[in-house]
Amino acid sequence: MAKKEFAVFGLGEFGRSVALTLAKNGCQVLAVDWKVEKVQDIADYVTHAFRADVSDAEALRSLGLHNLDGAIIAIGENLEASIMATIVTKECGVPYVLAKAHNDIHGMVLQKVGADKVIFPERAMGVRTARNIISGNFIDTMELSNSFSMVEVVTPQNWIGKSLRQLDLRSFGLNVIARKDGERIIPTPDPDRSAQVDDTYIILGENEALEKLYSN
Repeated sequence: MAKKEFAVFGLGEFGRSVALTLAKNGCQVLAVDWKVEKVQDIADYVTHAFRADVSDAEALRSLGLHNLDGAIIAIGENLEASIMATIVTKECGVPYVLAKAHNDIHGMVLQKVGADKVIFPERAMGVRTARNIISGNFIDTMELSNSFSMVEVVTPQNWIGKSLRQLDLRSFGLNVIARKDGERIIPTPDPDRSAQVDDTYIILGENEALEKLYSN
């Protein structure tokens, strides 16, 4: 089964963290930044790493974005670059674009130009730690916004013996991007395989939906 493909624009602390986490969990990652040193620093850990002026529409189009499953616009303070990256990725048919905003006005503009989700990572500091403390079922959490996270979880009790197809998680706003078998990461897991008690899963979704995983 094909690995999921994502682009990450902007390789500051947040963008680098997202790119490395996606790559670690078996996704193909295209990492882009205008600073050579940031591109060189991540090149060995992702599928492709390119230096490009993200505010230049033609430079973005030349990267070949049409087959991506999603894009993360991790550019905070450069409003022009984050807007251009959002516009071009949607223009290229990328089905899901998550964009980082520096403030509320920036966020409103990103939504207007097509971002499917706008996040404020700096506002979410502390939520990850709190959730990991409260719930022993969440092995790890990357809080992408006040309402959206990537989590690694042990198999919920009500999943055991059921396939991902039967669980129909997408209808609840959840997207399983990988399964872990020990230290082995299996990207885009077989939807017809029954979940086992010792499985762990990497899931993207709304926090409200994630919190309901263990409510039953």
